[in-house]
Formats: sequence, C-alpha cells, structure tokens
Amino acid sequence: MDFINLPLLAAAAVLLLSLVLGVVSTRAGFPLLLVFLVAGALAGEDGPGGYRFDDFALSFWVGNIALAVILLDGGLRTSFSRFRTGLKPSLLLATLGVALTAALTGASAMWLLDLEWKQGLLLGAIVGSTDAAAVFALLKRSGVVLNERVSATLEIESGMNDPMAVYLTLALIATAVGSGAGGDAWRVAVLSLLQQFGWGVLLGPLGGYAVSAFLNRMPRDSGEGGIVALLIGAAGLGVFAGTGLIGGSGFLAVYLFGLIVAKRAATRIGAALSAMDGYAWLAQAGMFLLLGLLVTPSALARSAWPALGVACVLMFIARPVAVWLCLAPFFRFRAHEVWFIAWVGLRGAVPIVLAIFPLIAGVPQAMLLFNVAFVVVLASLLLQGTTIGLAARRCRVALPSAADEHGLRAVFGDFSLDANAPIGSICSFYGLPEPPQPDRPVADWLAAALGRPPIVGDHLRIGHADLSVRAMAGPRITAVGLRLEGDADAAVAPPRRR
Repeated sequence: MDFINLPLLAAAAVLLLSLVLGVVSTRAGFPLLLVFLVAGALAGEDGPGGYRFDDFALSFWVGNIALAVILLDGGLRTSFSRFRTGLKPSLLLATLGVALTAALTGASAMWLLDLEWKQGLLLGAIVGSTDAAAVFALLKRSGVVLNERVSATLEIESGMNDPMAVYLTLALIATAVGSGAGGDAWRVAVLSLLQQFGWGVLLGPLGGYAVSAFLNRMPRDSGEGGIVALLIGAAGLGVFAGTGLIGGSGFLAVYLFGLIVAKRAATRIGAALSAMDGYAWLAQAGMFLLLGLLVTPSALARSAWPALGVACVLMFIARPVAVWLCLAPFFRFRAHEVWFIAWVGLRGAVPIVLAIFPLIAGVPQAMLLFNVAFVVVLASLLLQGTTIGLAARRCRVALPSAADEHGLRAVFGDFSLDANAPIGSICSFYGLPEPPQPDRPVADWLAAALGRPPIVGDHLRIGHADLSVRAMAGPRITAVGLRLEGDADAAVAPPRRR
C-alpha cells in the first residue's frame, strides 16, 4: 500500500503545513491563497520537495472543478438585492472591461516581452479577468466591511467575467495556431460569445429553480446541513458540466444557479453554508497547491522583470482605465469608489488555469505565457491582496462595526436623526439652506437628492452640514447621520420628530 500511503502522506503534510502557515500569515495581512501557491512551488522540482509534476491536463481538470465549487459558494452567499444593486456595472466590467484590460495589457506584453501581436493579446486575455476565488476569499478575510455598492460590484463582476476571458482566450488561441482565419471568423466568434452567455444565463437559473423547488419540498427532518450541501454541490457541478457540454459557460451557469437557490430556498440552505464554505476552501487549497506544483521557479527567473512590467501595467494602467471607462455611465459611483474597484482587480487561479489552454493547444511560446501569468498572479496577490484593508479605509468605502463608536462618528457624524423628521425643521434648526418641499421626511428627501439607489454610507453635502445614510431596512432609509463642520454649536442635540 506504499504507493497510496506515501503520496497521501506527502499531500496531507503539504496541505497541513500550508494551512498552519496561512493562518499565522493572515494576521500579518499575507493572503492565504498566496501561501498555498508558494507551498506548491516549493514542493516542486526546484524546491526542497523536489517533486516533478507536469500533468497540465490533470491541473486543468482539477482547476475547472475547483472554480465551479468556488463560484457556487459565491452565488449562494450573494443576496438577490445585492445582485440587483451591482448587476449593471458588473455586467459591463465583466464584458467590455475584460476586453479593454486584455487589449491594454496585451499591447504592453508585445513590447516588454517582444511577442507577436497574437501571443501578446493572448496573454492579455489570459490575465484580463478578476478571479472569483481571490475576490471572495480576500474580501472576506480583509477585516473590513465594504459598502454594498462596491462589494456587490466586485463580487458579481468576478463571478460573471470568466465567460468573456474564456471566449477571448479560445478565440486568440485559434488565431495563434492558424485555425481562426476565413471570411466567417468574426461571425463564428460573435456566435460563440452569444452561445457562452446565452446558455449560461438560461441553464443556471433553470437548474436553480428546479433544485430550490426540490429542497423546499423535502421533509424538514430528511437531511442535515451536510446532506443538503452535498445535494447542492452535486446539482451545481451537474449544471456546470451540462452547460459546458452544449457550448455554454459553466462558470456563469453555476454562479447563477447558486444565486437562485439562495433566493428561493433560503431557509433550507442556511445549515449547509458552513459545509459549502469547507468545500470551497478545500477546492481553493487543492487548486492553488496543484497550480504551484506546475511552476519551475528557475524558469520564472528568466522572464521575471518583463513579467513584473506586465503586472504593473495591468494593475496601474489597464485595470484603472477599463474600470473608469466602464463605470463612467453610472453616476451613482463616487470617484473614490471607482478607484477602489480599480485597485481590487485581483488575479488568482483563473489566469493560471487559462494559461494551460495554450500549452494544451500547442501555441508557440506557450510556456512563456504560462510563466508570465504566474508572475502576474503572484504580484497581484502580494501587492493588491495585502492592501485591501488599507485601500478600503483610504478610499472611504469601509463601514465601521456597530461596536466601533469612534468609527461610527467618523463616518456618520455625531448625531443620528429621526428618518421621519421634516427636512425643513432640521435645516431651520441648524441654519442650513432650506430645500424645496420642507415638510418632506429627511429620509425621503435624502434618497431623492442622492439621485441613485441609496446605500449605507452614502453622503450628501448641504450648506455646512454633511448628511449620511446611517441605516436602512430594505430599500428604505431608517436613520440619517449628521455632521456639522466649522460650527461652534455643533454639540447641540439634533431635533426629533414630535
């Protein structure tokens, strides 16, 4: 039995050591996912482990299954109200944003790595999308609570942008190996894109409706959380595989499947979320360890500086330009929110999995593209992943906890106004300019004056005062914060409704 026990012992030891180091390192702000990736590389042929692993087909298979589990877990944890809040900007970022990022990054890769345009744009497509595993994991562990507009946009974008990245990668691989020529190439490319999104949007929700109906009809004592989690996981993987078999995007389908199940069977999946979280972390750990094993550090060193140049262009130029252009039509985003979304363009397992495509297809210089993609992921996790909390506070998109009195006063001001108090009486009491409709409740007036769906943390300036959305119940504002600036009477109590 040594041929079973020895590999199992080695794998368990690497995983356990990675988890222990990861738990310790996260206290210092070091991303846990990066620990798994580095641990895999150290266990490989250039590291102390010395294990030679080059099974790209197995890594591709495991990577796709792991991503499906991670996206399913992310869909189950995305509330439908948050989905509606972030859908439109996320959809634009997941399509046009990926294409713009890929084009700008690809142009830099052609210059920095001396690549032909086919390989350069292919590299841009490989690293052009944000990674669901990295976004879900690092936002959860960053220690900050983001406002709903920003967090929903980031999470939904990462869950929906894989189809565009896969489509661009496959189309450019076809061009690079000479199979994309011909008069019908553009028509085939457009139809392929529509097919990816169309089947994903259709089959994911259909599967979600069917499974949620079954869960709601299950006897209450017929299954514990673990069994429900297995049922959801098996059904989600079935939706993922079935959608992929007919040419659709399994990634998009399984994310929407989880979203619908969470909405329509919320009371039945609550106990299963802990088990799903364990499945997702196991998928992330296994995937990052396996992808780390594929890398030969000595080969990375030969192209490290140009690859770091590509990473810098991606993080500091391509991603910000794409985000600003895509979010320009959405006036509800403030400038500092856009800057934060631009910074949290985390790259993770998806670019490495996509970089396996050219190796399998025999694209010229495919190994160079894989190595560069790996360096880009390392740079993103190390720089962007470790600064999420700092960036959130600097960009003022982090909300304080209920127990943080100093933080609450810093964000919302010293006073909490009655949401039903007339705006006219508040303005009269504090010497502020009187707005139209002075008898209107301050909550309704603030929601209308913002000109966008309000979220907790929104601010509006009126005279020498700052009004903010302090609490909400559904779409309605239930508490308004007030901060007075430059006023000697700032310590007086706010008016209350009579």
